[in-house]
Amino acid sequence: MRADAPSGQDRTESGPTDRPLPVADAPTGTPLRRLLPYHRRYWVPFWLGITGLLLARVFEALIPLYLRDGIDLIDGGLRDGNLAPEALALPAVAILICVLLRYLFIIASRRVIRRIGIAIAYDLRNRFYAQVQRMGPAFFARHPTGDLMARAVNDIQLIRQLIGMGLRTILVLVFSAGVGLVFMFSLAPVLTLLLLPPLPLIVWAGWRLSRQVFDQSIVVQAGFSNLSDRVQENLGGIRTVQAQVQEAREIERFAQVNQRYADNYLELARINSLIASVMPLLGALCVLVIIGYGGSRVLAGELTLGTLTAFLWYLNMVLWPVRQAGQMVTLWQQGASGTQRLFEILDAEPEVVDTAATADVLPEPRGALRIERLEYRFPGAATHALDGIEFSLRPGEFLAVMGPVGAGKTTLLRCLVRLIEPPRASLFLDDLDIHAYPLAELRARIVLVPQDPFLFADLLRANLSYDTPDRDPEQIEAAAAAAGLGETLARMPDGLDTLVGERGVTLSGGQKQRASLARGLIQTPAVLLLDDCFSSVDTETEARILTAIRALRVGQTTVLVTHRVATARQADRILMLDAGRPVELGSHSELLAAGGDYAALERLQRRRSVLGDPVDEERGT
Repeated sequence: MRADAPSGQDRTESGPTDRPLPVADAPTGTPLRRLLPYHRRYWVPFWLGITGLLLARVFEALIPLYLRDGIDLIDGGLRDGNLAPEALALPAVAILICVLLRYLFIIASRRVIRRIGIAIAYDLRNRFYAQVQRMGPAFFARHPTGDLMARAVNDIQLIRQLIGMGLRTILVLVFSAGVGLVFMFSLAPVLTLLLLPPLPLIVWAGWRLSRQVFDQSIVVQAGFSNLSDRVQENLGGIRTVQAQVQEAREIERFAQVNQRYADNYLELARINSLIASVMPLLGALCVLVIIGYGGSRVLAGELTLGTLTAFLWYLNMVLWPVRQAGQMVTLWQQGASGTQRLFEILDAEPEVVDTAATADVLPEPRGALRIERLEYRFPGAATHALDGIEFSLRPGEFLAVMGPVGAGKTTLLRCLVRLIEPPRASLFLDDLDIHAYPLAELRARIVLVPQDPFLFADLLRANLSYDTPDRDPEQIEAAAAAAGLGETLARMPDGLDTLVGERGVTLSGGQKQRASLARGLIQTPAVLLLDDCFSSVDTETEARILTAIRALRVGQTTVLVTHRVATARQADRILMLDAGRPVELGSHSELLAAGGDYAALERLQRRRSVLGDPVDEERGT
């Protein structure tokens, strides 16, 4: 379905839409060159539309000739006292026909070209959205949500305006000026030559001011991104703002960002106003010269009144680009700056590159994991987040991963699903390097339930069956029951059809975590990664859920990150990490007997449990 066309209209008028979206070349010269591959898809309807507009200008250029004839007939008749009204019929009818044809061509052609602008914006939005889906954590750290929204909406809107209105107007203005000059020269060559001296000054002024518009447009659009990001962040954390009574401080911070944006926008408006005043002034000087010199030639009898009138009409066609220069420069330069900002995103290289399967036949999913000398360092970091990780899991084994904050637990899980890119030949699924799997296949076999649950503003049913929306209700209910959501659903009047709100705002933290867990369980993956997804769940509920998971996932591999020894003891083996390095690996009883970090942690948590103190999730103590 096409979102950008008016209701009831399709895109067949603007060109085909079933071909793959083009990929623009690397940046060279003006940013607008990057739009050529997108525009080329619609060249046929575009040039048909432009041809129609140019024909409209030809009919417009014929009007002054018939107007000249009519005025000269009237002038001659008044002088001779022999004015025949029927003689004016031909010029009048000819003018009427030219006006009607001009109107029809303009209406049809503008509609086609505007739809091309909408179609190109549609293509750019699709590619932008597809590009963002492939990006990793480092990209989103550089580009906050508000910035991306501003580029996807505001910058593409500027491009649409340039293509749908600016480009056609510039071509038409240039053509009109050329047609006007030709007719002017045919009517009065000397008068036409008088216009040449001011032209270099007009061109120089337009070029200087256009560069200022481009530079200031970049600043304004970046300011709009900052403004959008400020609003996005505030609304996302509104509960924290209100809980900490920071409304006044947030209003002040927003006011500062808003003031900077307003100041920059006013500077852009000042430059645009300067163009809008200077360029018409230069055009008015040309008109004064023609009226003065041309009027003297009419009085001397060297030029007819009708010819001077027609010449002034053509002069208006020539000066029209000058009068519109401010608007055109603004559209052009804002479109260029929007294109530059948009392609900063489209040119970004994904941190994880998806490739086709490199193995002839992918192995059957069994869930065997093998990690060999895994190391990982975040870009720009001085030390490794993971260093020397090495272990293997048999199909159906349950591994618990423990360690203090910053030990590398979440990083390990992200490497397993390639949310971040681990070194090759260090992670193996069913004896095949994970890089040999297409990303979609890898993430279907290894499913990660993240630490921070995210729910869409949709029905609970749609959230739980997010990967396959048409799942049987029985499957959804079974997964929800295994995740401990059964009683919660029973208390909800609408059950699975409950609307959970944006980010699951209508659910508690524990309910959101259990919904996220159910979404992972329902996929029955060969390997299930649970990243501390019970932190908001009480220990009694957690124990029931773990028992249900063990029963549900017989023969399937599970890796659970946790800070609780009471949770980890249910695993077949436990891996202890510290500063990215493995320090212990074994069963609960083996690690207790070893008397190492795990045994010390178990004693401390048992003592806290007796005293009634909660476990410190930051240190696992």
